[in-house]
Formats: sequence, structure tokens, C-alpha cells
Amino acid sequence: MTMRILALDSAVGRCSATIVSDNEVIAGYQQDLDRGHASVLPIMARDCLRDAGIQAGELDLVAVTVGPGSFTGIRAGVALAQGIALAAGIPVIGVTVGEAIADALPQLGGRHLWCVTASRRGRIFLETGAEVLSLAISDLPNPLGSVAIAGGEAAAVASRLAARGVNVMLTDARMPTGRHIASVAERRFLGTIRPLAAEPLYVDPPEAKLPGGKSPVTPEPL
Repeated sequence: MTMRILALDSAVGRCSATIVSDNEVIAGYQQDLDRGHASVLPIMARDCLRDAGIQAGELDLVAVTVGPGSFTGIRAGVALAQGIALAAGIPVIGVTVGEAIADALPQLGGRHLWCVTASRRGRIFLETGAEVLSLAISDLPNPLGSVAIAGGEAAAVASRLAARGVNVMLTDARMPTGRHIASVAERRFLGTIRPLAAEPLYVDPPEAKLPGGKSPVTPEPL
């Protein structure tokens, strides 16, 4: 079955919108961006639909990265994905950053994959496939066996683990792409991998505070 999927990403330093059909990109825009996702991403999505020559209602589903990553970026992406899906009457599927990056790396020689991306204040997000953590790089656990490292902080993490004598393979996969976000979402929609709601995956509490020091959103439990 050929599916037309709109894949949205604004979790980790890049804003992108991509329409994928039969695992091929038919329209897409991306921009490295640290802020302003809520303004840029809707324009990208609109332009993707225009370039593909379709209406939102002709999509089969919307896919969106839910984290870990920037609080404001995740919130902007998920809100847009939910809005488009609701208006078009189609499903919306959540994908983690690590899942999308892992989809681009099918051959790892039996190694476990760790996806590591930047958090705040020198910390990193670590996706191991079993859990998602936010920690200082100095607090990295030792993997059980050999490990492949991907993501924006891969070089630093691989170097530190190698210094401990860990068997490490440094991959060149750094950011999720629309094609791989869509690929994971399609498998999730078809039920071949575990379900994941299109809701923000907040590992760290948000930086923004309301009067009285309260966070505007309670972090989701892992």
C-alpha cells in the first residue's frame, strides 16, 4: 500500500517538513534553526503540499518527531501535526529522534545503537532503545557490549567511550530526515512496531517559568 505521509521535525536544531510517498521524497524543505519553529514550520508544510500538488486531506497520515530535544521546538511540531491531522481527518503518529536516526542505519554488525543529541547546559540526551535519559557526558553509563553511536553529539560520546576501552563504531548519522521519520511512522501505523502517541516527550523540564517559579508544562514521565 502506497502512503502519502507529511513528516514534520523541529526537535533538534533543524526545522523540516517533508512529503514522502512510497519511501521517496516528493517535496521537502529544511532549515537549521534554534528558535522560531512555530512561525517557520507551518510555512514549510504549506509549501510542501503546494509543491506536491495535493491537499492535506489527500495525505494518509502526519508523522512528527516528539523528542527528545528542544521544549519549544517539540511543542511547535507536535501542535502543528495534531492540527493538520485533525483538520484533515487523518492519523498523526509520533516518532522519537533516535528512532528516525536508527532507521537510516540498518547495518550495525550486531551492535546496540545509542543516539545522543544536545540538551542544555552541556548535558546530552541519550536514547538507547530501551530508555531516554538526560545526563552530563561525564555520567555516561558503560554499554553492555559493543555500541554504535549516532546523533549530533556522537563524536564526543564515541571518544569518551573509546577512552574507557568500549568497542565503539562512530556513524555519520547526525539528524533525523523526513524520509526516515515517515518510514518509522508508516511501520508504527501498520502495527509492526510498538505504538507511540504524538505527544511531546519531555525528558528535561522546560526552561520557561510562570510567575511563582512554576513550569508551564509538567514534564511527561518516562
